[in-house]
Amino acid sequence: MGSSAGGASGFDVVVVGAGPAGATAAYLLARDGFRVLLVERGRGAGSKTLYGGRVYAGPLREVWPGLDREAPVHRWVKVERLAVVEGERGLTLEYRTPRACSFTVYLPELVRWMVGKAVEAGAVFVDEVRVDSLIVEDGRVRGIRAGPDRVYADVVVDAEGVNRLLLERAGIVEPLKAWRAPVALGVKEVIKLGEKVITERFGLDDDRTGAAWIVMGDVTGGLPGGGFVYTFKDTVSLGIVLRLGEAYREAGRPPLETGPYVLVERLRMHPLLRGFLAGGDVVEYGARLTIEGGLAFMPEHLAYDGLVIVGDAAGFILNTGYTVRGVDYAVYSAKLAAEAIRKSLEAGDTSAEALRLYERLVKKSFIYEELKRHWASLKLMAEWRLTRRYSEAILQAASKLFEAEYTHPTPWRATREALREKGLTLPGAVKTLARVVRGL
Repeated sequence: MGSSAGGASGFDVVVVGAGPAGATAAYLLARDGFRVLLVERGRGAGSKTLYGGRVYAGPLREVWPGLDREAPVHRWVKVERLAVVEGERGLTLEYRTPRACSFTVYLPELVRWMVGKAVEAGAVFVDEVRVDSLIVEDGRVRGIRAGPDRVYADVVVDAEGVNRLLLERAGIVEPLKAWRAPVALGVKEVIKLGEKVITERFGLDDDRTGAAWIVMGDVTGGLPGGGFVYTFKDTVSLGIVLRLGEAYREAGRPPLETGPYVLVERLRMHPLLRGFLAGGDVVEYGARLTIEGGLAFMPEHLAYDGLVIVGDAAGFILNTGYTVRGVDYAVYSAKLAAEAIRKSLEAGDTSAEALRLYERLVKKSFIYEELKRHWASLKLMAEWRLTRRYSEAILQAASKLFEAEYTHPTPWRATREALREKGLTLPGAVKTLARVVRGL
């Protein structure tokens, strides 16, 4: 990767990180005729990406009109399941719909497709390049440093993800400290079962229909977090997410020492899932840090002189406990960033003041509204001891209703007794439920 020196002889835009956000920004700006360099640390597009596997389609369609026809979609999610488990007991709520709003996909495949489109539009893609730092001159970002090379540009798009090393070195954000940052560790297995087996076992209508299954309760070994199951074409993605701050304080040691891979195996062998996954082969294992708490992870600003921040690096992930949004937020934030960058470049002004059009667009978008709307719910999820007691009470009430051999209590009495046995009250339960529903 050669050196260049800004202005007419350099690039208009350098994008750091070829994930969903970076690929989208590169595609849109190249399509608009700007000279774009997309830089990726991994070998090949998508090689450093990892995700549970579910993506919401609406925001992507605004950027990628060929999504439904061309993207490497595995299954469209039409079956939603939410389960609570405690020991060997489990209670599952199922929702079925003919309308699919999300799909499952291997994120590396989706990213490769996106980067391919960006290259077709005219972007230059370079992989296996570790960007060491931003070039900052006179308080302004001028480009990037990678080893001995310097690449100058009018605007740098930071799409480096949750590990914001470039932003840390530039003094824009504080170094990530897992025990107090709003982040979590996600660990997953990919289990190969076969296309027909998945369709039949999960009760799906056809081989293009998928299921998403969120699991709450003691699947994380008493640590705060939850589990997930997503169906792909011929594989199933199964994993857990541990909230690192609470887990670190509770365990008194880094969560990695508790063996998260053991927790994933326990989830796979749980009676709730064992029959669905029996005979499958684990073909992939992976882990990554993910954001929990959105707004608390956002930098003070999303744009600076010559710099904009998109995707995970900007804190655009939302986990409500029953849905997880990330890839669509990354893509849509890149769309808004590209709009602001295009106007700034056309006006010949890439100052922070001009680029903060992006920040204003974000704060008017559904992303920011959703992060604000669910902020109280996220805080409530952090009260994991309380939420776990409610999970236990739900199963206790279910056991009173369904395990009685001679006499059966009314649902009202079963619920009241279960709450009392867990040290909870019905008014308190109603108040907690109202907080979740309202989002405060």
